[in-house]
Amino acid sequence: MTTQPVREYQPRIAIVLPAYNEAATIVEIMKAFHRELPGASLYVVNNNSKDDTQALAEQTLAQLPCEGAVIFEKRQGKGNALRRAFLEIDADIYVLADADLTYPAERVHDLIAPIMAGRADMVVGDRHSGGHYAKENDRPLHGFGNSLVQGMVNRFFGASLTDIMSGYRVFNRAFVKSYPILVEGFQIETDMTLHALHQRCRIVEVPVEYKDRPAGSVSKLQTLPDGARVIFAIAQILRYYRPLLFFGTLGILFAIASLVIALPVFDDWLRYRYIHHVPLAILASAIGVAAMMITGVGLILDTVVHQQRMEAERFLLQQTETDRARRIR
Repeated sequence: MTTQPVREYQPRIAIVLPAYNEAATIVEIMKAFHRELPGASLYVVNNNSKDDTQALAEQTLAQLPCEGAVIFEKRQGKGNALRRAFLEIDADIYVLADADLTYPAERVHDLIAPIMAGRADMVVGDRHSGGHYAKENDRPLHGFGNSLVQGMVNRFFGASLTDIMSGYRVFNRAFVKSYPILVEGFQIETDMTLHALHQRCRIVEVPVEYKDRPAGSVSKLQTLPDGARVIFAIAQILRYYRPLLFFGTLGILFAIASLVIALPVFDDWLRYRYIHHVPLAILASAIGVAAMMITGVGLILDTVVHQQRMEAERFLLQQTETDRARRIR
């Protein structure tokens, strides 16, 4: 009786390239990633482009001997594009990169390695450690915004990450299938990072080179509006994921305001055993009650979030068992 050799499991790799008006670079970036990973499936998410991005991506995909598709997402925003991609694409490893040639396709092997070795759930291409982003970036406010977001995230979530907003990432299947995308725009990278930190996912940063867009390629980022959206997204995520911190801080601020407003009232009582500032006494009492209510809301929501984390852990365990069974088959 002969036994058939056990075939080594080959993970399915999907390369995801969100694109909005990237006709100047889409062909080259698709060919670059195909050269590095010829066995991977290649997906371009055309996010309502007005130029020839759709036609060029379809022509290039037809010329390359690889699987994949050009997915159309009409709702504007990188978050919407990735949501569509993660819903429609089934793979074991997901490679995400911008379609503007700012990230080196040849470094994809370094980003995939920790996922393949089972050491990470998300690998981030770190643009800052080597100084490439600071050298290539000609928009000082973007650099300041990156530093501000990095400091806020590391402080609030007890992390030590270097590049919060990199668009060059690799994910395992469990992360993608357990990540609900609720943001729509360029704050998606920050949201991914915060979700990973909240769910205690393993994050590995790999330094990569970064270069500015080539001539003819125009950035879609708007420094002030997009920066404001990112800061607002962090505040929202703190409200959703760390409600005790968010509402507890508000409660403390309200309590301090109540004490400050009540100082003349205390002075009246200590001096005259009579309260002359009656309106201030009423206002201070109302703000003090509000402070206690806000803190109570934070405690209740913190319990709800804890329950949700337990459910997320159960889902992750089920997803891991399903993926293991599929690999065995």
